[in-house]
Amino acid sequence: MVTWGRLGPRRLTALDALVGVALVLLTAVRTPAPLAVGLALLCGSPLALRRRRPVPVLVVVAIAGSVAAAVGTAGEAVVFAIAYALWPVALSAPARRAVPALVGALAAVTAGAVVGATVPGLPVVPTPSGQESFTATPAPVLLYAATVLAGSWALARAVRARRRHAAQVAELRADRAVAEERLRIARDIHDVVGHSLSLIAMKAAVANHLAESHPGQGRAALAAIERVSRAALDDVRVVLGALRDPADTAPSFTELDRLVEDVRAAGVGVDVDRAADLSRVPAAVRASAYRIAQEALTNVLRHAGPARCRLTVATEAGELVVAVVDDAPRVRAAGPPGHGLRGMRERAAMHGGTLTAGTEPGRGFAVRARLPFTPTVSDE
Repeated sequence: MVTWGRLGPRRLTALDALVGVALVLLTAVRTPAPLAVGLALLCGSPLALRRRRPVPVLVVVAIAGSVAAAVGTAGEAVVFAIAYALWPVALSAPARRAVPALVGALAAVTAGAVVGATVPGLPVVPTPSGQESFTATPAPVLLYAATVLAGSWALARAVRARRRHAAQVAELRADRAVAEERLRIARDIHDVVGHSLSLIAMKAAVANHLAESHPGQGRAALAAIERVSRAALDDVRVVLGALRDPADTAPSFTELDRLVEDVRAAGVGVDVDRAADLSRVPAAVRASAYRIAQEALTNVLRHAGPARCRLTVATEAGELVVAVVDDAPRVRAAGPPGHGLRGMRERAAMHGGTLTAGTEPGRGFAVRARLPFTPTVSDE
């Protein structure tokens, strides 16, 4: 389906020229007098330039229409020509110019009708018996002309307002997309760098403490630091690659084993309960679930001290459930939620899911996320 907005400038100019020709032909059929046809040409010919020079075209057409009304040759074609010339002015001009344009068009038609009705010798072309005209029946004809001109103006202003609203909505959507992308990048960087740096800091402390007394364990800690650093670099490359190519995806549960081993190597016991079949869970949901599990395990590493935790991954009635529960005996200090909890909640909300986090009597701290999904064909 072809819309006016998709037509090129040349085709639009040709369309306007055809409208002008049609209005001249209509006048020639209704009032075949040479004077009427000549004034119709003055009204119709400039319409081909109404998009390029809207104000000058409106002035010329309005003056020609006023003269046509005075001499008795103005008909529907003249009124339509003025309305057609008024449209681009009302569509493109601000209110301070659009309103005077409407007033001027109405004034030109009214002035022509008044001159034709009051000046002796006018109209030059008498109105045929039984027909309405600006001179024979001024009130209804002027009302008709005012209705057509005001309708053209009002419709053009409505289209202008709608286009402006659409542009504002598009701008807001673009701003929102930028903000969401910045938030996504911040979450990815926080998850990748925060998790890896926590492991590196802990292993570095171990290596520094055991460097002299237990050199073997110190070297093992340094080896772990090297391995975690390389893995962190790979994750950062994935994040940066997704910026260049949206088709790239973040790590999913295929790397869960490496994540668990890293946390265990840092001194936290992790029991994994993963009996769920994730083959039909969308990749985006799996990626968010992985990042939630990563951040929850990192929080155990940071805040729970020497402890054990259980990582549970399950699917229940169209939801992917991820839970990390530790058995740290002490209660954490109260305070505002950090970036980690906020990021996990945002990841859950991206899929219409929920995330709860807090202490549990006798069980330490628990993080539980429920991510709804629509089953898909396996892409693993």
